[in-house]
Amino acid sequence: MPATPHVRELAADDLDAAWELGRFAFGSSPQRPAQATAEVPGLTRYGAFDEAGRLVGKAVDLHHDQWWSGRAVSAADVAGVAVAPEARGRGVARAMLTALLRGARERGAAVSALYPTVAAPYRACGWETAGVLRTVDLATAALPRHRPDPRFAVRAGTAADLPAVAALYEQVTRHRNGLLTRRGELFDADGGLPGDGLTLVETDGELVGYATWQRGRGYGADSVLTVDEALAVTAEAARELVGVLASWASVAPTLRLCPLDGDAVSTCLPLESARDHERDLWMHRPVDVARAVSARGWPAHVRGFVDFSLTDPLAEWNTGTWRLAVADGAAELVRLDGEADLRLDVRGFALLYTGAAGARSVAQAGLLHTAGVAPDALDLLGAGGPAQVLDYF
Repeated sequence: MPATPHVRELAADDLDAAWELGRFAFGSSPQRPAQATAEVPGLTRYGAFDEAGRLVGKAVDLHHDQWWSGRAVSAADVAGVAVAPEARGRGVARAMLTALLRGARERGAAVSALYPTVAAPYRACGWETAGVLRTVDLATAALPRHRPDPRFAVRAGTAADLPAVAALYEQVTRHRNGLLTRRGELFDADGGLPGDGLTLVETDGELVGYATWQRGRGYGADSVLTVDEALAVTAEAARELVGVLASWASVAPTLRLCPLDGDAVSTCLPLESARDHERDLWMHRPVDVARAVSARGWPAHVRGFVDFSLTDPLAEWNTGTWRLAVADGAAELVRLDGEADLRLDVRGFALLYTGAAGARSVAQAGLLHTAGVAPDALDLLGAGGPAQVLDYF
C-alpha cells in the first residue's frame, strides 16, 4: 500500500464495497438497507484506495446546518468513518479527513462535528471533544403529575402536524449553539410520523409542546417508554407534556430520553434521580475559521477584540495570525502579519468556539501558548454559551 492512499469521492460502483467495509467495521446486520448503495442527496461519500485500487477506507460528509445564536451555519458533520483492518495505522483516516475538509470548505461549510468511536485519531486531525449527548432513564412514576390544565388541549398528532412540530423545534433550538437546523435534503420529510406516537399540547389552536415516542414491548418491570424528543415553549406547556408522559407509569416503569440542558421540559423533570443509559461523546472543529466566526450569531451586548496566531496542520487556510473583533451581534476574523503573543492550536479553537472551555483552561491543556500574556480576551470566542447536540449521526 502506498504511503499516501488515493482519496476521491465514491461513485455508484463503489457503494457495494463501501457497505461491506462499514458492515465489518461497525458490526452491522448483513441485511443491506436500500439507501446504503444508492446515491443520497445532501451528503458526500469519500473513499481511500490502495495502489491496487481496493477500497480501504471510507468517510461521509453530511451537509448539515447548525444553529449558532440565531443563525444557520453550514456544517460538514462526519459519519461512517471506517478503515480496513489491514490498512489501519497507515494514515488512511488522516488522508480521507484532509480531503473531506478541503471538499467541505469548497462547498461552503464552516464547522464540523462528529461522534468518535475513539477520540485520538480525530484529535490528531484537529477535532476536540466538546460535549456529550446523554440518554437517561427516569422512573416514570417519579415524574410530576397534576390535574390537566383546561387552557391546554392535548391530542395525538398526525402527519399533517409535522410542519408545526418542525416550527416549534426551530423556535426552541435556533437561539442555542450547535443544534442541527434539520433543514435541507437530508431532512426532507417522507410524510410519515416518527416513532410510534406523537403527542401535542396546544393552546388556542397553537402548538406549544410536543413529544415523539416509541412504546417498546411488554408492560412489566422492564418495560421502557423511549421519548425521542420532548420540547415545549412555555413552562406551563412543559408541565402538561410531562404530565402526559407520567401517565405511562403503570405499563412503562422507565422513561428514556435525551434532555436538552435548561429547556422548559428538562426543568420539570426529576433529573437528580436520572441514571445514564448511554453517553455519546461528540467532537468539533472549524472547517474554515473566518467563515465560522462571520456566519454565526453573537450576543449583541458583547464587544471586544483579540489577536492570536492559529496552527491547523490539516487545513492550512486556517493557519496564520488573526484579529477577532466582536461588536453589535456580529464578528469577523481579519488576517494580520507576524506572530501574536497568543498562539492557539486548532483544537483549542474548537474548545473556545463551542464554549466547552475557557482560555485559561485551554492554556493549561497545552493548546494555547500565552508568552506570559493574560489569555482571557480569547474567551470572546465562546460568547453565547456552550454548544449542545440532540441528533446522533
